[in-house]
Amino acid sequence: MKHSKKMIFALLALAISHTSVAAPVQLDRVSVQINDGIILESEIKNMIVTVRANAKAANQTLPSEDALRTQVIERLILTHLQMQMAERIGLQIGDLQLDQTIENIAKEQKMTVAQMQQTIESEGSSFSQYREQLRQEITLGEIQRIQVQRRIQVSPQEISGLVKLIEEQGLKDVEFQIGHILIEIPSNPSSEQLENSSRRADIVLKRLNDGDDFRSTAIAASSGPKALEGGIWDFMNINEMPTLFAEVVNGAKKGDIIGPIKSGSGFHIIKVVDTRGLQTQEVSEVKSRHILLKPSPILSEERAKAMLENFLTQVRSGEADFAKLAKQYSEDPGSGAKGGELGWADPNIYVPEFSQTLANLNEGQYSEPFRTSHGWHIVQLESRRKTDATDQFNSNRAHQLIFRRKFNEELQNWLDEMRSEAYIEIIEPETQRG
Repeated sequence: MKHSKKMIFALLALAISHTSVAAPVQLDRVSVQINDGIILESEIKNMIVTVRANAKAANQTLPSEDALRTQVIERLILTHLQMQMAERIGLQIGDLQLDQTIENIAKEQKMTVAQMQQTIESEGSSFSQYREQLRQEITLGEIQRIQVQRRIQVSPQEISGLVKLIEEQGLKDVEFQIGHILIEIPSNPSSEQLENSSRRADIVLKRLNDGDDFRSTAIAASSGPKALEGGIWDFMNINEMPTLFAEVVNGAKKGDIIGPIKSGSGFHIIKVVDTRGLQTQEVSEVKSRHILLKPSPILSEERAKAMLENFLTQVRSGEADFAKLAKQYSEDPGSGAKGGELGWADPNIYVPEFSQTLANLNEGQYSEPFRTSHGWHIVQLESRRKTDATDQFNSNRAHQLIFRRKFNEELQNWLDEMRSEAYIEIIEPETQRG
């Protein structure tokens, strides 16, 4: 009897194994080889689902499945290249820094982290996936800042020139929402390649002038940085937008389509999607001071955070003076010798975690220890004020506008260079080959 039972189980196992061999189910596959890394088909499908959901929420039409897939693959290639660069230089966003960012986001939404988690999961999403997506977004922001910032030089002559221009003309009382389509040309193109790109640009322009939707056309045809967003850039005034945009939209009206304009990267078509009066007539500034500790092989993350917690306890109890602690311990070379004083500044000049922390403080209040790409900080918000951005535009703000303009331009150059130097192979599924 026992023997027959064993035989039955053996036969069942054999039948099951034969069934699985006869009808294999592919759970995932490699769709793109990118240097030493890969992009899985599941990543592409997940992003397509997200783009479709966003388009549906915005009542936005999308191009064909093939065109959408091409754009999604391109976005994922650029994301993976940046993440590979981050890994090469040892850039990592640890759990402590990630937790701090999530706390700041929850505070901005006026909820606790637990409430935010509950909200995310009630919408059918995974909080752990949300955390990892956020970690990636922070990493991308940091690697862009590190790699692009050092490529940018803002000369004193540029700053004084913009300050003079603003004193003469004001801060241009119009902001433009720009739509941008880039028809790319290869580096060192042949005359035939140049002609093909020019012809494609003319076809796209004709379709737009005939009434085709700009956003869906951008998703289908553009190689620009905002292609998956329908080519749409946020509102910018003339002094902060990329030079190419600034040169052609000055004096343009809502709905105008301009181009094609040739540059080193390709043929550009620009649409003035919307205009509005300048929203920021006053600039909010903060006066703050901080203590910075930088983790190292000698000073661990946990030890740095614990030291700052101890400093806070001493300052709040009156046992220690913040300025003296900053002079003794702070590793910020610019502010440490001044007792941690950062002076008056637009908070947007700081890295996002620092700016967000200041936004959540009341005047006189100290923050708890928090992590940025520079290290661990505690900061005190000393005061807030508003200054008139049109009448008193100082060199600090001029530097910001020039830097922002150059950053957008150099970011695209850096991404283009990285992509051209990478090994990339897009692997079609077996059914599409041959």
